[in-house]
Amino acid sequence: MPDSTPSPTTDRCPVCSTAYDSVSIHDHGLMVNLLDNARYRRVCFDPVERDGRPHVQFFHHTHEQVGTDE
Repeated sequence: MPDSTPSPTTDRCPVCSTAYDSVSIHDHGLMVNLLDNARYRRVCFDPVERDGRPHVQFFHHTHEQVGTDE
C-alpha cells in the first residue's frame, strides 16, 4: 500500500521530463506490471528520502502522455 500521495512540485517527471497523471510514494514492498495496462503506459521510479528513510516515488504516465510509439 503506498504512503500518502505527495503534492507534486512540478508538472513534469524528474526522471524523463514528461507530463504525468499521478504520483505515489512507497516505503516497502512493491510490484509493477504494466503489460496490457489500459490506463498507464509507463511508470518512472525516483528514489527519495522522507523522514530520514528511503522511499521510491512512482510517476504514472498514461499512453497519451508518452505517445503510442514508445
